[in-house]
Amino acid sequence: MSKSDINIKIKDREGIVHNIEAPTDMAMNLMEVVRSYELAPEGTIGVCGGMAMCASCQCYVLSETELPEMQDDEEAMLSEAFYVKDNSRLGCQIQITLEMEGLEVELAPES
Repeated sequence: MSKSDINIKIKDREGIVHNIEAPTDMAMNLMEVVRSYELAPEGTIGVCGGMAMCASCQCYVLSETELPEMQDDEEAMLSEAFYVKDNSRLGCQIQITLEMEGLEVELAPES
């Protein structure tokens, strides 16, 4: 694990928890991490390519990690999405930074 990696936990749609070392030096977001570790079947996550135009990367934030504030396009997308909870966020809008150390999320069901 390099100094620029952080530890995050991602619970997939089967309920399996994955302890992931995610790089903070590659400008990745949470959706891209899920895809690169193949924690969701191809074509079921990040369908719009990370533009906050679909909710395929919706996740539930389980940790107290301080996240970037939700922007209007993310809020609008979540207002139309299925299975939305109070702790829902779009994975594509969560950048992997050192501040995300210890982040725990659960992937929302496929809509």
